[in-house]
Amino acid sequence: MNNRWTAVAGVAALALGLTACSDPSVQTAEAPAGTAAAAAWPDPQAKLDGVKLTIWAAQNSNTVPKKVIEGFQQATGATVEVVTIPDPYEQGVQTKVATGDKPDLAFWQPTASMLTAINAKANLQPLNDAPWLAQLAPDLRDITGLLDGARYAALITSPAVEGVYYNKEVFAANKITETPKNFGEMVELGRKLKAEGVTPFFEMAGDKWATQWWVQVQLADAAKDGLWERVNTGKEKFEDKTILDAIKTYKSLIDEGLFNTDIKTAKFEDQGAALLSGKAAMVVQVNSFFGQLQATADTATLNKKIGFFPISPSGNVGTFIPDQSNALVAFKTGDAKREAAARQLLAYWMGPAYKDFITDRDTVSLQPSVPSPEGVPQALLDVHASLPAAVGSMQALAVANPDLYLNLADMINGTLTPEKVAAATQEQFAQLAKAAGAPGFQG
Repeated sequence: MNNRWTAVAGVAALALGLTACSDPSVQTAEAPAGTAAAAAWPDPQAKLDGVKLTIWAAQNSNTVPKKVIEGFQQATGATVEVVTIPDPYEQGVQTKVATGDKPDLAFWQPTASMLTAINAKANLQPLNDAPWLAQLAPDLRDITGLLDGARYAALITSPAVEGVYYNKEVFAANKITETPKNFGEMVELGRKLKAEGVTPFFEMAGDKWATQWWVQVQLADAAKDGLWERVNTGKEKFEDKTILDAIKTYKSLIDEGLFNTDIKTAKFEDQGAALLSGKAAMVVQVNSFFGQLQATADTATLNKKIGFFPISPSGNVGTFIPDQSNALVAFKTGDAKREAAARQLLAYWMGPAYKDFITDRDTVSLQPSVPSPEGVPQALLDVHASLPAAVGSMQALAVANPDLYLNLADMINGTLTPEKVAAATQEQFAQLAKAAGAPGFQG
């Protein structure tokens, strides 16, 4: 599903066999406990005449492999079909897999919770010892895609980061020469801009899914200090001070009038238009937001108008949140020839085709030996540069992803208090964590 990173649907998750997921004794046939078997990696350009592969993609990722597929088909003789799974993507994929319907490859959010949700140990091919790993930047190699020490996802693009996109011209017009150094400074800057008649922040509660970023960036320091490990084991709850205070702060800033007046109904496209036009000064968002801007403005315009800085309570620390457009998984289909061909396509993608892929997509290179294309806007380069110091989001570090964003949207619309947001989120988290076999929730 585009970028909403919603909770694992309980029924679908259970249908995927979470009993097996939660049992540490369930392993691949060839692997010792706690690991997954290493696959054999074919020559990326070996002939595959007569082989047909299927890739499942979301509506916002179905064009991503176009250039790679064209080259792979020409080099190998294989046929590759991209099938678009309608939104909500994750739930659609889980439902299909639960009924035994599997593609050869699929775009998938490479976090531990979402790999658990799709029962990676039973359904996915391990990608240990993938031939391109040595080419990845060391600080990105193991940032995501792993579950219980085994690799199940191939990172193909730079993981999304929660941070602040800002309009450079609005800052300049208001004599702002430096970006905020922490969350508190950002709020004070927002108040200064409001006093000058500028809308400081723009939120899109009409589409709901981005509301959670404002809470999560406030939790960056706590996440670095083990917040999600404590939540995962039941030692800390959404209702406790750390998370509840972040929710309360978000509401207080809205109540103070630091956001757009149409916050309840504004949508994703409104947010992009507002920032690009200068109607608003700042937006807390992730990489897909910038993709929207790229669809409406060229690189020169974006470099002139749009900047990025990471933010946290203590400084400029980003919160990374890989999404389904960042990675691919290869399924166990029971057809050894197709499984090998799927691994070959990944090896081709991240090997011989990688330079053409990032040039075609104008995206940041994950491989130091392959320079990023000249057409990549500076803001995206700055997002990528924030990754080494970034901390994992709820989606990256928690064992389950409750519908925090829906509850926050209800709060914005006046039907939930911060306390009720926290309680509802904790209740759902506990249910999902129990279904996933999390040790702290089995009583």
